[in-house]
Amino acid sequence: MKVLTVIGARPQFIKAAVVSRAFMEHCPGINEVIAHTGQHYDANMSDVFFDQLDIPHPQYNLGVGGGGHGQNTGRMLEKLEVLLLEEKPDRVLVYGDTDSTLAGALAAAKLHIPVAHVEAGLRSFNRRMPEEINRVLTDHIADCLFAPTATARENLRHEGVDETTIHLVGDVMYDAALYYRERACQPHGFQCLGIEPKNFVLCTIHRAENTDDPERMSGILKGLAASGLPVILPLHPRTRAKLRDMDLKMPVNVRVLDPVGYLEMVWLEANSRLIATDSGGVQKEAYFHGKRCITLRDETEWVELVESGCNALAGADPARISQLLTEAPDMRFLEGLYGSGDTAKRILDVLNSGGG
Repeated sequence: MKVLTVIGARPQFIKAAVVSRAFMEHCPGINEVIAHTGQHYDANMSDVFFDQLDIPHPQYNLGVGGGGHGQNTGRMLEKLEVLLLEEKPDRVLVYGDTDSTLAGALAAAKLHIPVAHVEAGLRSFNRRMPEEINRVLTDHIADCLFAPTATARENLRHEGVDETTIHLVGDVMYDAALYYRERACQPHGFQCLGIEPKNFVLCTIHRAENTDDPERMSGILKGLAASGLPVILPLHPRTRAKLRDMDLKMPVNVRVLDPVGYLEMVWLEANSRLIATDSGGVQKEAYFHGKRCITLRDETEWVELVESGCNALAGADPARISQLLTEAPDMRFLEGLYGSGDTAKRILDVLNSGGG
């Protein structure tokens, strides 16, 4: 069986690496072709990145990126259609909720190629989020839906998705967390910050709903400042530029790092006291590392974390952010929310059985 995997952002490479490794270890008969759309250009996306994480190098890089959602998705569709006609895969495999995810699913569906979606069924119920549109449409295109949680499975059922196409398999990011935990390394420049491990808040901010809104960004920074806690913020260049355009100053208790690689991020997560983020992936990674998370959004796809007490929604309210950071109760850690660390093998078993 030939599987063509479509990915376009660094988190998708991490997820795909887990499944690709399972292909090689348990089913060498599966011929996987990996296509990187180029959606997220990253200077760190070099040979070192792939070799460091044991990630297969993509056979194709379509070089699409830098445009708006419509432009990117359209260009990806055009190039993926050509590639699919050339490679003639038996199935297309897509991950998550990016423009690359939707483009891969649409291109395959137009050519009547079956689509499998990893991380199916996630819902924020906020249709203003591009990611929400991508994930809903992809789920209704795919014939094989790999749900990470029981909540995700129920979301698909409520939308009338064929029950036989839904497979509750757990979360591939938990597989990744277990695999890479021992390889984590301290970020360059951390020692110069004068902050002790286990004594800082790790913060990440990248979603457009925050970075493009001066009022929300100001509220988040005020909340971090009011907490008085040492905060480490790996800052993406786009977010840095937005802060400059908004004339927002970084609080004195916030130490900025340049963007870090995946293994460095794992180290920061594992050695933090608390995590504050607007990233869906980092919310889960906080749970994997036993850290309480404050989510800088008004909703989350990972509702089971909130229900279990591992996560709290703060939005961009300065008072709530500060309160949650300084008065956070001990986390009630519930095991098994995202499977047993064997999600990739479960996905492989379904694909091998012809499941859809």
